[in-house]
Amino acid sequence: MTFGTMPSGERVERFELSSGPLRAAVLSYGAVLQSLEVSGVDVVLGLGTLDDYLTRSRYFGAIVGRYGNRIAGGRFTLDGAEYRLPVNDGPNSLHGGVHGFDSKVWTVADVTGSSITLTLTSPDGDQGYPGTLRASVTYTLDGDAIRLDYTAETDAPTVLNLTNHSYFNLAGRGDVLGHRVTIDAEHYLPVDAVKIPTGEIAPVKGTPFDFTSPYAIGERHDGAYDHCFVLDGARGGITVVEPESGRTMEVTTTEPGVQFYAGGMLDPTATPYGPHAAFCLETQHFPDSPNHPEFPSTVLRPGEVFTSSTTYRFTA
Repeated sequence: MTFGTMPSGERVERFELSSGPLRAAVLSYGAVLQSLEVSGVDVVLGLGTLDDYLTRSRYFGAIVGRYGNRIAGGRFTLDGAEYRLPVNDGPNSLHGGVHGFDSKVWTVADVTGSSITLTLTSPDGDQGYPGTLRASVTYTLDGDAIRLDYTAETDAPTVLNLTNHSYFNLAGRGDVLGHRVTIDAEHYLPVDAVKIPTGEIAPVKGTPFDFTSPYAIGERHDGAYDHCFVLDGARGGITVVEPESGRTMEVTTTEPGVQFYAGGMLDPTATPYGPHAAFCLETQHFPDSPNHPEFPSTVLRPGEVFTSSTTYRFTA
């Protein structure tokens, strides 16, 4: 069904998917996961109109790219050439820049009752990034799980970090400070005052970033989490439990890290939601990797195919 029309005249479509206890709605705008109902409870933050997504969204449910998370100073060097990106987060470039993948109308390549594939072509120079990139994301509902599969190819060397920016609240209401989180990560990335990694890969032991055992989001660090955790390759999972309902979300991914954001910067004057109305688990490569050769590489070259997969599984 038609969800709205962009100022450019492009039509935005809305698609409904279902499988077992799950019901989802996906928009062609930003490849947004607008809603995800688990046994009738919507566990992601969404907006009701296209105008809201154009004016009041904090990346709610969107696929972000070409580079999710932050790049310091809006610049990086690749194969000896420097590239400059628009800055939109203080001095840094965030989630692909001012007009990233979250603000594009994607093409629907395939849709069934339980899955949808959307594609996007990002031209050479888009938001300062080199190479024409062709990306796709597939949402698949399978029983009690939703899986996101990404692919991408380029015709020139570029950098890439795709992720989904859904905000989760497993109660479907209230704040998430009581949600209990476990992250299979013995290290995390400390950041500076503008949230750029210092380059240190620090142990979580003895810090408020130790989620190797479950802790409530609001129990430590004033709930002010917006950090990348280095997932343990042997386990590589995240579990979140909402204590009142017992609803549980288990996340597994092929990515080396996850950005855990507790929603502390949600602003009710700019969005329909206030601080800590939901949390994000953005499975991805590390922030600012193009400027940190010691981090896993995010370089994609011609002839290579980027693939990534993340699954969110729900139980009560």
